[in-house]
Amino acid sequence: MTERVVGIGAGAKELATEDMILNIGPQHPSTHGVLRLRLTLDGERIATAEPIVGYMHRGAEKLFEVRDYRQIIVLANRHDWLSAFANELGVVLATERVLGMEPPVRAVWARTLLAELNRVLNHLMFLGSYPLEMGAMTPIFYAFDGRERLQAVMEEISGGRMHYMFNRVGGLKEELPYGWLDRVSQTVDEVRRKIPDIENLILHNEIFLARTRGVGVLTREQVMQYGVSGPIARASGVDLDLRRDQPYLAYPELPVKVVTRTAGDCHSRFEVLLEQVKVSLDLADACVDRLRSLPRGPINQRLPKVLKVPEGHTYAWTENPLGINGYYLVSKGDKTPWRLKLRSASYSNVQVLREMLPGNLVSDMVAILGSMFFVVGDIDK
Repeated sequence: MTERVVGIGAGAKELATEDMILNIGPQHPSTHGVLRLRLTLDGERIATAEPIVGYMHRGAEKLFEVRDYRQIIVLANRHDWLSAFANELGVVLATERVLGMEPPVRAVWARTLLAELNRVLNHLMFLGSYPLEMGAMTPIFYAFDGRERLQAVMEEISGGRMHYMFNRVGGLKEELPYGWLDRVSQTVDEVRRKIPDIENLILHNEIFLARTRGVGVLTREQVMQYGVSGPIARASGVDLDLRRDQPYLAYPELPVKVVTRTAGDCHSRFEVLLEQVKVSLDLADACVDRLRSLPRGPINQRLPKVLKVPEGHTYAWTENPLGINGYYLVSKGDKTPWRLKLRSASYSNVQVLREMLPGNLVSDMVAILGSMFFVVGDIDK
């Protein structure tokens, strides 16, 4: 028996590797706004990930406390700048609940219609920008064609393209313009006809499938632990949608179809977003039909010049396009809230990145980050 001693080579001890710290952001092409990710890399794989937020923080919750209930709406519609109308809703619903005020039926149905149009606007942005981040340029032109058509009808009714400021405590700012419902129906039909183009371009594209299927898997358990909500949670099999489960506005009378998937990967999240656009367009049609059948009447309540909300507290949450958005209102009987706490969807959704990113390649980070569909203003508030 011959025994051999094999050397490991000169200098091998000096070649030992160590982890590398990589900062993505706070201003970086692969981050959605001013977000910072502190990654620890082991070769090309992510060992740890820490999302660092707060670079855009405006202190919105403290600003709420020194504004009256009309002025708060201006601030509230800006944290998720893609979902302005939906952001306004939570504030007015919470205020009306403490006041014990019921808005007119026409206002309820018009709010529901505008909320669904706003949801489609939000989703079309991500359906166009997500493929762009992975090198597919064409879908964003199709998505923005639909967005421009919808923004035209939103601008006609409110005067704004992004920050509508159309909600009021007790209803809406003013009556719907003559012929506006017909233009909404036509626009919804035009957007619906464009959706298959995006679907055919990207959903079954082999490169897109390779970059997204099985990548960035978010489990149901992680969703529950971190309070993730909205399309991201439903793509992981969490069958929760406040429009159906705790309905508000006119949703109790509407057939809200909840879109879910079970894989929890980037591809599932994109699929859920695409299907939700179709559902929202159907709900918008139902709202238009109902508004046409309603008799003419008021669309808001008359309010005093100085609106004081009686002492009390409430929590109003809504199914925003990106997830659950909640306002906890505490009033001491003044014209400004004593406390107005905002629970934004993106803030909770982005925290789970610390568990999703480790184990993935750095090259897959862009695909995962884009599929989380967050707005940085919604994180930082």
